[in-house]
Amino acid sequence: MPTSVHAVKTSETAATPGQKHYLTRGAGAYRRASLALFLSGFSTFSLLYCVQPLLPIFSQEFAVSPAESSLSLSLSTGFLAVAIVCAAAVSEGLGRRSLMSISLVGAALLTIATAFAPNWHLLLVIRALQGLVLGGVPAVAMAYLAEEIDPRGLGATMGLYVGGTAFGGMSGRVLTGIFAEYLTWRPALFIIGTIGLAAALGFIALLPPSRNFVRRPGFDPRFHAKAWLGHLSNPALPFIFAIAFLAMGSFVTIYNYAGFRLVAPPYGLNQTELGLIFTVYLFGIGASSIGGLLGDRIGHFSVLLFGLALTAAGSALTLFASLPAIILGIIVLTTGFFMSHSIASGLVGKLAHGTKGHASSLYMLAYYVGSSLMGSAGGWFFAVEGWAAVVIFTLAMLALAFVSACLAQHLARRKA
Repeated sequence: MPTSVHAVKTSETAATPGQKHYLTRGAGAYRRASLALFLSGFSTFSLLYCVQPLLPIFSQEFAVSPAESSLSLSLSTGFLAVAIVCAAAVSEGLGRRSLMSISLVGAALLTIATAFAPNWHLLLVIRALQGLVLGGVPAVAMAYLAEEIDPRGLGATMGLYVGGTAFGGMSGRVLTGIFAEYLTWRPALFIIGTIGLAAALGFIALLPPSRNFVRRPGFDPRFHAKAWLGHLSNPALPFIFAIAFLAMGSFVTIYNYAGFRLVAPPYGLNQTELGLIFTVYLFGIGASSIGGLLGDRIGHFSVLLFGLALTAAGSALTLFASLPAIILGIIVLTTGFFMSHSIASGLVGKLAHGTKGHASSLYMLAYYVGSSLMGSAGGWFFAVEGWAAVVIFTLAMLALAFVSACLAQHLARRKA
């Protein structure tokens, strides 16, 4: 039977074969792990997305197009996608906790370095490196939760972690927009990097060591290839990965180009006003936790389908010309997306059989490839046909995500 962890050791330890030592609700280690993973999500996403409200500024200062300015985000997410796959393999030997700690500190320092980039190309190089470094967090964090948390409460804890990513995404965008308005973009990025570093140190101090993880010294390519291929042969999992690609692609597309629309006439928002719109991420924080709890109680696939439908409804609402309607659309989109993401993240851990770090890495690979490719592709639609084309593009992706969820549900039930 699972047992609670009431004490924290100083280094990662292996579980006794056949025995699991889960973190259960009520234990001090459970609360510390929950807070630590919240901080990791906060730090990762505040550092990753802090440049998003700066895209119009980059376009003007460095004389680049909207699609080119989006490279400051797309390169980070693209390299992060590649790094995630490698991170799953590295963490098998280095350890979950150690790799996440190194990644968080390194990404914060690189954000500080971005503030001193003398030209556009060096800024892009630093952002690409930041994506590589951050790859050690998302998939490994999901694997840590799947391995260490009592399965009966995994949905709620995964929701809290995703809530941390939502809070970080909001804070990075909002604070960067406000600081850029009054201090210019370079001090803004320096401050965000410093905040991220503080969160990383808090994570290191709080996270309990792994108890159900067994290190694999060295690097065995055959083991990792077999693990990844095994998850891809799982009937339902590839459709969950497709949801990550499509849902994240649609979400980032809306957020990338909404700023260009809203700083232009007839809206003419300044950087502070634009940044404050990202406070709607608060709805994502609540949706992540509520979605996880509802998934544990009424069924994960039911909540996933509802979240995807809500995301599509929010995207459609942004077609209206009035600013309140656009903001409402972004609120609904954000709520639906984070509800969907928290559920899909938890489903990876539930549907994967062994090597959960590898399964999580494939999910996050799809997630960030969708962010990188679709986020940049949306710039072409925006430039050629305007906002309506952007919304049609996102609705098409969300329709495919909804179909993928239905297929995954059918296959998971048939296998069960």
